[in-house]
Amino acid sequence: MPTWITDPDDPALVDYVGLTDVALRRRSEPERGLYMAESEKVIRRALAAGHRPRSFLMAERWLTDLADLVQDAQEQGVPVYVGAHPIIRELTGFTLHRGALAAMQRPALPAVADVLAGARRVAVLEDIVDHTNVGAIFRSAAALGVDAVLVTPRCADPLYRRSIRVSMGTVFQVPWTRIDPWPGGVGLLREHGFQVAAMALSEDSVSLDELAADPPPRLAVVLGTEGDGLSDRTVATVDTVVRIPMAGGVDSLNVAAASAVAMWALRP
Repeated sequence: MPTWITDPDDPALVDYVGLTDVALRRRSEPERGLYMAESEKVIRRALAAGHRPRSFLMAERWLTDLADLVQDAQEQGVPVYVGAHPIIRELTGFTLHRGALAAMQRPALPAVADVLAGARRVAVLEDIVDHTNVGAIFRSAAALGVDAVLVTPRCADPLYRRSIRVSMGTVFQVPWTRIDPWPGGVGLLREHGFQVAAMALSEDSVSLDELAADPPPRLAVVLGTEGDGLSDRTVATVDTVVRIPMAGGVDSLNVAAASAVAMWALRP
């Protein structure tokens, strides 16, 4: 049977404490092998990807909507905690509008070579620090035929709660891993047969239209951090620098928007 919670200080609920504290979550999630899946759709996508739940936390009405998951959890000995909205809010630090949370065991990241195997289009996220942008890029990648995503060491965590939520759970269906070192990893991409293109403004850049007219069979597109864009070292290391043609005196787009434009234009 589900466990009703009345005390937000219950030690059994430690996975769910203070989820709005970004600094705490960045430190604790990787160390404890934990990430949070929020909402029915996201939870179901995480489970479909083979990720293992540690426990579930939900409001009462979701016992019906998620009855099949609750039954599976009980059969597998996975705790299901149920509580009133004020208790859940006090526990997590936010109002749970989407009804349910799952504390999920973080899977081990695959090797870069395994992620690249068979891929034709790859997105590389260099030091993108906004979790919303990371989630939006994953959603575009899933929708527009990108086969894999690589994130650099300082890039925000794709399995952070907000990244997962914004991606609508597509972070579970697009293969991804971290590429380290960077930009030294450009050489590794070349070894696997990829031409590496950087989205940046430079005097020797080519138009996205030009690259899309005759794209290479295997292409990795590097997208840079908000504000500063790609590092000079990265721009100097890649094979091609690409710009999106623009009008109206605008010289750049938000990185999530730019990624969607590039992915659509370069789709295989």
